[in-house]
This record gives sequence, structure tokens and C-alpha cells, in this order.
Amino acid sequence: MISRIDLRGSLPGDLREVLPRAELDVEAALEKVRPICADVRHRGAAAVRELTARFDGVDLASTRVPADEISRALDELDPAVRAALEESIRRARLVHRDQRRTDTTTQVVPGGSVTERWVPVGRVGLYVPGGRAVYPSSVVMNVVPAQEAGVRSLAVTSPAQKDFGGLPHPTILAACALLGVEEVHAVGGAQAVAMFAYGTEECARADMVTGPGNIWVAAAKRLLKGSIGIDSEAGPTEIAILADETADPVHIAADLISQAEHDVIAAAVLVTTSVQLADAVEKELPGQVAATRHSERITEALSGRQSGIVLVSDIEAGLAVVDAYAAEHLEIQTADAREVAARVRNAGAIFVGPYAPVSLGDYMAGSNHVLPTGGCACHSSGLSVQTFLRGIHVVDYTREALAEAAPYVSALADAEDLPAHGAAVRARFDWEVPS
Repeated sequence: MISRIDLRGSLPGDLREVLPRAELDVEAALEKVRPICADVRHRGAAAVRELTARFDGVDLASTRVPADEISRALDELDPAVRAALEESIRRARLVHRDQRRTDTTTQVVPGGSVTERWVPVGRVGLYVPGGRAVYPSSVVMNVVPAQEAGVRSLAVTSPAQKDFGGLPHPTILAACALLGVEEVHAVGGAQAVAMFAYGTEECARADMVTGPGNIWVAAAKRLLKGSIGIDSEAGPTEIAILADETADPVHIAADLISQAEHDVIAAAVLVTTSVQLADAVEKELPGQVAATRHSERITEALSGRQSGIVLVSDIEAGLAVVDAYAAEHLEIQTADAREVAARVRNAGAIFVGPYAPVSLGDYMAGSNHVLPTGGCACHSSGLSVQTFLRGIHVVDYTREALAEAAPYVSALADAEDLPAHGAAVRARFDWEVPS
């Protein structure tokens, strides 16, 4: 069901070349989304509605979901689901509220200071996927950090669903209602990203778009980056687990399956020092997979080239492997798990020990589950309050402080053959200004 890679002994020079990884050809998708985005740019809401009819089979009178439908979805929500969402929101707010940044003023010289102000973007578009699964949790993960950052205008979009009268799934609408989101659009795919990037008669242009999506959403983000800010090009979900002989194979198998459940191209990778654990997990997987609702999807994901068990000689080698892999979600299930986790450098989120499974992070840990995929955790962070903030430097110098800096400015301006830079400073004083 799952392949095995033996890296015991010396590790290869470029680990990324030998580790399992889902293939996501965003470049190939670019050419398909380019005309979609251009159509939205030129024809606005009419193009969005026509594209929704073509791809989702839904004819929309308007992309915007009526306010009464959002309220009705909350009224009809299962009380147990409502309670779970409310607790998820509460925990997420606790974590994200502590991420707020404060303005910092540095006194560079007497009379000269630089203040770094943190200012939220003005308007954001928040994408919530639809399709194989329903993701009200992604509403929470998008909306809470935007609200805690102080974003004044936000809109959620999620694909129109035939089964729900052309609206997004009602649980998504209910989550929006719980969070006080009043603007929701029934639009998915590349056309949703273009709607936020260019604006339409029904949806004002946004400064940034965030949230996970399929390859078409990722391709549109790449194409339109610059016209609109993005968080990341989210790819297929992935889990890596670093484990030794102390780990429970039942837990390991269950956690691999939990992420494989998302998609046939979801990645599930176990990195272990223990052949016995690898054998036990392989033995455990078929029974657990057979007992799940989405066994065919999970089997395909676990059997794919993006999943596997990697054997390593020791924990040091295991850390090298997981840092090279840079997983979206990384579990550490070893002896001294906290100490091992503290040494990891590349991961979207780290889950420590047997009682912090990735599923907890998906819903209720308080952390954010919109995380970098495809190895991007080596240079990118997950969604947070900082995603929605911009640092602005405010420079405040007195006449005396500028006079002290003037010779240095002139020297560097001359060195760069930009004499007008120095002249702009000297013009403020009774000094000779070169003609």
C-alpha cells in the first residue's frame, strides 16, 4: 500500500531529489487560467457568472450570497457543529490576538528617529475551498487573523454548489455568520481570484487574497501576484512524521490516513529510525483504511509516489530528512519529542508528541491550518496576523539631525553618481548647491 525508501547509511547530497513529493504543475495550469482571468478583467461580473455556469453548473443571478441565506444557514446549523465552531473560533482568537505587532520607534541619533508602523491591508478576499470536502474550518483560519489584524473590509468566497441551490455549502455560510462576515460570494476557481484582483460590479477589488485551493486557484495566484497580494500557492496537503521505536504504530497509521483523506494527491510520509515501527505501520494501514469512508481515495494517496516510509539511521539523519522535506505538517513522535521538535528548522507547523495530532491543528489547537506546502516551509510561513499587516517606516529628523547626516548623504550620492540626491539635502541649508 505504501512504498519504502531506505536512507540508512550516508544521506544523498540533495535529499529533495529522493524524497516523496506530490507533483503539481502550476506552470502548465497558467496557460489555462490566463484567458479566464483576462475575461474577468474585461467583462467583470458577467464573466464570473458565465464561468461559474461552465465549471460548476450553476446559473447565478448574482455572485453575492443574500444576507438572509447566511442567517438561515446559522439558524439551521447542527448545535454540536455550532458549539465546535464557536470553540474553534475562541481558541484561534486567543492565539492570533497575541500575534499583533506594536509600533516601534528607534532613536537613531539625537533628533532623528525611525518608527515602524504596522498597518493592516484595507480589503482582503478570503478563499474557502469546496469540492470533495466542506471546510468551515478554513473560514475560521482565514477570517480570524484578518479580523485580529484590523482589516476593515473582508469578503469570503467559496464555490457555488448545485446541491445547495447555487450557494456555498450551508456550513460554510454558518461559519461566516458566526464570525460576523456579511459579504460572501458563491465563486470558486481562478475566476474567484481574478474577481478579487480586478473587482467587479458585485465585488470590490481587494488588496490581497488568501486561503487554500486547487491547482487552478494556485495558478491564478501566481499569474495575478503583483495585481493582488497573495499568501502562498497552496498545493496538496501533506504530513510528515518523524518517529522512533517509542511511537505507537496505531497512532502513526491513523495520522497518515487522516491527511491522505483530503485528496488522491495528498502526501503522507513517515521518517523513522525503526524498521520494526515501519513494519508495524505497514501492517496496520490496510485495516484502518478499509474501515474509513473514503478508503479508495486514501488508498490512492498512500500508494502514490508522493507518499512513503523513509528509513534513517538515527534521529540526526531524520532531522536532516524532515528539514529537507519541509512539510506543511510535521509530527514528532520520538523520545524527548520536545527537544527534537526544537531542533526542526523547516515546517509549516510542528506537532509534538502522541497527543498533538495534525487533526487537532486542523480544527481546535488554536494554530492556523493554512500552511506552506510543496517544500515552501523552508522560506515561507503559514497564515497569521502578520500576513495582513504591512510595515511602514516613518522617518522623523530635525534640522540639526539632517545637518549631521548631510556629508554622509553627499558622499554616498556622489559614489553612486546621483548628485541630485546630495543636492536635495544641501538645498535645505545655506550651503552651495551644485548647478
